[in-house]
Amino acid sequence: MRPPSIYAGRRGELKIELTPMIDCVFLLMVYFIWTSSFAIVEEVLPSRLSVATGASTQPIDQPPPPEADFDNVVVRLLFTGAEPTWTVNDTPVASLAELREQLAAIAGIKRDAPVILHPDPEVELGDVIEVYDLARIVGFDQVQFAASQRL
Repeated sequence: MRPPSIYAGRRGELKIELTPMIDCVFLLMVYFIWTSSFAIVEEVLPSRLSVATGASTQPIDQPPPPEADFDNVVVRLLFTGAEPTWTVNDTPVASLAELREQLAAIAGIKRDAPVILHPDPEVELGDVIEVYDLARIVGFDQVQFAASQRL
């Protein structure tokens, strides 16, 4: 038999507090709404599979789009004599205006191609910034810097 407790007569009605439970439910709702994605689910994914059927082993030759084989645009800044010279992908450029025309032509083809500025250590910072600004003005999104390692 159980011994009598001093708290046996004081036992009142059991109260359940629902306020913390409602707070938890609302926090979970907010979390799941913020983390859910409302993007439209694609049903057909693009692929490069051939639609042709049969025993043909010859692949269908389609040239890739011109953007697929587009390399980085490397602009070298060299210091010869008293003024800087420029090359775009190892092609010499005569003036800064011609450099702008070439970069604008490339930006017209593929604006998101990365432009890499590779200045020689002798080139002044102002000339490098001028070419950087020129690349941004013609519309390139990505302009990066390359540095030569000093020995």
